[in-house]
Amino acid sequence: MANAIKYEDKIWLKSYEEGVPEFVDYEEICMPDILDRSARDFPEMDALIFQGYKITYKGLKEMVDRFATCLTAFGVEKGDAVAILLPNLIPCVAAYFAILKVGGIVVMNNPLYSDVELEHQFNDSGSKVLITLDLLGNRMIDLRPKTKIKQIVYTSIGDYLPFPKSILFPLVAKKKKLAADVKEATEVYKWKDCIAKYAPNPPSVEIDFEGVAMYQYTGGTTGISKGVMLTHANLSKQVQHIAAWFPKFKRGGGSILGALPFFHVFGLSTTMNFSIYMGWTDILVPKPQPEPLLEAIGKFKPSFAPLVPTMYIGMLHHPDIKKTDMSSIVGCFSGSAPLPVEVISEFEKVTGSVIVEGFGMTETTPVTHINPFAGGARKVGSVGLPLSDTLCRIVDLDDGVTDMPIGEPGELIVKGPQIMKGYKGMPDETANTLKDGWIYTGDIATMDDEGYFYIVDRKKDMIISGGFNVYPRDIDEVFYENPKVQEACSIGIPDPKRGENIKVFVVLKEGETATEEEMIEFCKGKLATYKLPTEIEFREELPKTNIGKILRKDLRKEELEKRGK
Repeated sequence: MANAIKYEDKIWLKSYEEGVPEFVDYEEICMPDILDRSARDFPEMDALIFQGYKITYKGLKEMVDRFATCLTAFGVEKGDAVAILLPNLIPCVAAYFAILKVGGIVVMNNPLYSDVELEHQFNDSGSKVLITLDLLGNRMIDLRPKTKIKQIVYTSIGDYLPFPKSILFPLVAKKKKLAADVKEATEVYKWKDCIAKYAPNPPSVEIDFEGVAMYQYTGGTTGISKGVMLTHANLSKQVQHIAAWFPKFKRGGGSILGALPFFHVFGLSTTMNFSIYMGWTDILVPKPQPEPLLEAIGKFKPSFAPLVPTMYIGMLHHPDIKKTDMSSIVGCFSGSAPLPVEVISEFEKVTGSVIVEGFGMTETTPVTHINPFAGGARKVGSVGLPLSDTLCRIVDLDDGVTDMPIGEPGELIVKGPQIMKGYKGMPDETANTLKDGWIYTGDIATMDDEGYFYIVDRKKDMIISGGFNVYPRDIDEVFYENPKVQEACSIGIPDPKRGENIKVFVVLKEGETATEEEMIEFCKGKLATYKLPTEIEFREELPKTNIGKILRKDLRKEELEKRGK
């Protein structure tokens, strides 16, 4: 009879941690007002730490207000788009809140993007001002004539450093390519000059809670990058959602590892905005490689660490982990890509922390599912339960309407207050993705009889071999069980008889060697015969997104080109 349970019955509620509500009693409060409240409640608490440089909530609010005044002087009005092109630095946080404060629309951009990608995002958003890094300054000055950008403000990694780093930085920065001279050009300003010049008294702007706050561009994994319209309500309700999910977390006194890039919505909501909402200290890590991550954990003792799988894997395989005290970490949140089971158990053993996996997408601000944290079952391999106020269904892959029975795979669709308003200027794309308030995620998932959801794979990644559906994640998981393997990614390759065969790209752990035959043999008995890979390719590294998600589509494209398909 379990299969007769309907999704609208919300069977997941019985699995909620004690204290997590079915519905959240939301405050209608926008992110700039949330910052003002934390600054009022915790004025002397450190809001941000960067390389040991500390800025209090009172200091951050003043910086935000000064830059908001500056933006107004630049002519930024309510509804105008302003672009940020920065890693996780203090000015990135301040600029974000300042733009929202004057009623502007924030456009977060990835500093690793090419000029072609940035030109598209600047023009599609209609950005009028750009805040960037000195290292990118000259490129952006050259790109500006192709866009509507009028003013450019640039900061430097060396703008906010503690003594003696602040003294040493100018002596070595250019040699180490950590700073650059920006050429003379009209309407190009230094961040610190702007902060010094303008008073902390921006005009009061009434912000529409349901109005657009951000154009957050998708990673473009399925074609051209789309501008996701996220509202002030989306941003505010998402952090209220997350706070409701962790009822034992208290405002003030906590600290969070700010390693996820804020230009990605995962880092933006779960780290930057959530930390401000909670009145916590955010420890900024602009380059989340294993060494700086371990250094930040050892020095500044974060209590909560939202990360992505490659960050966990990287730290576990770095020699410094043996000499780093990681006991301060109470909880970790993992998302963006499946976290291999072996990695979860190994990291929890090393730190004594609890990792909860979750799920989301840019179009959902992003979190829709999380495993229970401090009570209730945490199911390894599951992305958890729908958040409060979040409805989920698994529907037939072909008709998109029929509910699939419990345990049967179908497309995951979601409805809730974190769902985007739509794609900017793309009504057809919006209509394809949003139907009657439900967002069609494009992910194949199942739900068990306790309401836990499992992402089987992306709809577009599914391999059809000999008429059978094969989910790459099933194969990847087996490879992660192999003690020699650091990373693995499987794809479908054309086969005249079977339709598709399976090829796996493997990165071995340092010092390990293996053969193709050995890897395939390891899978026997762990995978059905039709799921067994026919080809293995060993690589030094795999292509990844800026937040460490392995780019399966790039490997597939590369393989098809090689085969002349």
